[in-house]
Amino acid sequence: MPCSTESQLIDAIKTSRPGVAFGNGRSYGDACLNQGGFLWLSEGLDYLKAFDRKTGRLTCEAGVLLRDIQDLVVPEGWMLPVTPGTQLITVGGAIANDVHGKNHHRSGSFCDHVVRLKLVRTTGETIDCAPDHNSLWFAATVGGIGLTGVIVEAELQLKKISGPWLSAETIPYANIGEFFKLADASEADWEHTVSWIDCLPGNGGRGLFMRANHSSDHGVLSPQKSKKSRIPFVPPISLVNNLTLKPFNEFYYWMGQRKTERPELIHYQPFFYPLDNLQDWNKMYGPRGFYQYQSVVPRDVGEDAIAEMLKEIGRAGEGSFLAVLKTFGNRESLGILGFPKPGVTLALDFPNKGLRTVKLFERLDEIVTQAKGRIYLAKDARMSKKLFESGYPRFQELINYRDPGVSSEMSRRLLGF
Repeated sequence: MPCSTESQLIDAIKTSRPGVAFGNGRSYGDACLNQGGFLWLSEGLDYLKAFDRKTGRLTCEAGVLLRDIQDLVVPEGWMLPVTPGTQLITVGGAIANDVHGKNHHRSGSFCDHVVRLKLVRTTGETIDCAPDHNSLWFAATVGGIGLTGVIVEAELQLKKISGPWLSAETIPYANIGEFFKLADASEADWEHTVSWIDCLPGNGGRGLFMRANHSSDHGVLSPQKSKKSRIPFVPPISLVNNLTLKPFNEFYYWMGQRKTERPELIHYQPFFYPLDNLQDWNKMYGPRGFYQYQSVVPRDVGEDAIAEMLKEIGRAGEGSFLAVLKTFGNRESLGILGFPKPGVTLALDFPNKGLRTVKLFERLDEIVTQAKGRIYLAKDARMSKKLFESGYPRFQELINYRDPGVSSEMSRRLLGF
């Protein structure tokens, strides 16, 4: 049910229940799916209401894409302080999932920079909340996967930047121990840190550690229009398979090694959003699609837990090309159901092979449980209720703030409503 104004949205959610807000559909799981119910499409709520170029305060509707904000503010010397691996998500979705980026150790997650938000309930009630105003409503809504109502507006505090360029380094590492040494050595001086890890058996957990800072020194460089490509059709089988993964990973690691001679200046878009220029990239996984498995485990057990996950992936004869390993800083999410916590997070994409894939995830779940970790709700479609409750021990607090007219596939699976 598309809504292009706040009044249309209020009418829709009062008369079409149960439902859940739907932004740009970039969640990997079932947080914004609602079989047998309604979806309230917020993409029409895309008005940028106010931008103060002196203070970096921006007010916008919830259907605005992060891309549109960046396009407006970066030329003015400002930027969103935190963005995930794609800028093709809505502000409402970023808040509902409290997304994180490559700089959690420095800037926390997206909702650390939300000054205020406006929430509409299916009763028609409107609630304004902020970290210091209606703070419990704020905590329930940020990271609350849309269950407290529909976010219609937000005020954000942007970050002052010297320009759109980053000074970036790529450093190969041979194993997980070396990754942690690089992460520890980089956090004080580098704002953005992330790594690609080769999770194929026999490669020892090698990877490429990437770190970057904003730079005003761009010489004669000028932003070039990114060339967008598209996967035009769904192949009959997944292009990510045992025949392609090894050459993919070998080539990617070799290309990364070539960048180690000196730091390079890179525009922020390919560094932050490497897949945005490959449209419909998910089609490469074939007609059965794929799962993403992202977990976070505490730092003191992180090295052992990540190593054990890689062993299980190897035992299962599986692998992932899109494998990301990074650390979180020493801060918790502001949200009751926020994902980031102090520790290390590993994100992996796997082709959907049915029961075989589910069995692998169950073994990974055991490792995460033993390590007292959690699974990212924005990327989950199959986590057990038991694992959810152990990973999010404050989940019962959300019940006091849930909107009874909101329901999703995820909320019914994990919370029973």
